[in-house]
Amino acid sequence: MADVAAADVAAVEAAAAEPESADLPLWDWSPPGESDPDDLADEPAAQQADPPRAEWKPVVTPVEEVNGTQPPGIGQRRGNLVHLARNPRMRVWRLRVVVAVLILVAFSILVSWQFGLTLAVLAIIADTIYRSRRTYSGTARMTGAQRKTRRQLSKLGRAGYRALHGNAIPGSEDQIDHLVVGPAGVFAIDSEAWDKRMPVRTSSHKQLWLGPENKKDRLEHARWEAERAADLLSSAIGKQVAVRPVVAVYGPKILWDVATIREVDVFNGPRLRKYLRRRARQADARPLTGDEIERIFVAANKAFPHLSSGSPVS
Repeated sequence: MADVAAADVAAVEAAAAEPESADLPLWDWSPPGESDPDDLADEPAAQQADPPRAEWKPVVTPVEEVNGTQPPGIGQRRGNLVHLARNPRMRVWRLRVVVAVLILVAFSILVSWQFGLTLAVLAIIADTIYRSRRTYSGTARMTGAQRKTRRQLSKLGRAGYRALHGNAIPGSEDQIDHLVVGPAGVFAIDSEAWDKRMPVRTSSHKQLWLGPENKKDRLEHARWEAERAADLLSSAIGKQVAVRPVVAVYGPKILWDVATIREVDVFNGPRLRKYLRRRARQADARPLTGDEIERIFVAANKAFPHLSSGSPVS
């Protein structure tokens, strides 16, 4: 008995020493606190035969369980430095600066520093103009995923929902796919078309994976879009407006209803209307009135230079 007890202690210590992996196996869908399948070895043989797969669930926050408090940073004022650091445009400028420095160094060695500096400045100007024209072409080039979301929203007009599509964010080269205002609140929705052959999985409400690809940047971008929308709308109407970030995924099968990951709601795109209806029914969420919806929608039309004209969904 002493040998068995010593072996058990050693096994526990070895398991505790293993670092938690950020990339969980594809079959590891158990929420924290549930028994690990390996623990079944300690149970009687009659109890460990083929545990039902239906009880395995991903680490998610069902939409019914999300509390009514708005996540920090979305619909609340933030400092300019925070917004600047999260702005995806900063990645573009960092790339421009790197390219400009390379041009400056190369042509300074080959010709002169004056010539190199001139070419570096021209390269930055040319890239800025190119990206500007590509982003603000004046027409909405909707993807297949965006069209699917738009069709779903068009069926919610009678329920009081209004939407803008292709909303260019002032001061950036990005846009919000769909800005939705209705009884359930205000939502900044990204429509994503992902490879349907890749598995989608999540871990600890902080990580979202498409196969081997970490989607952290996509989630952070969705949060930033919602924060910018909240700031613009709050300034436009003189009252705090909370905007909830949403990612609607089309393509791969998602094994959960709604997962809140890094404060972003993630779910299968075809579930969008069901998601909005559930949000509106939450007991701890005060639905927006018709006057509030109209006021926010009018402010959104003025705040965003949208690529396709804003109109009520009907």
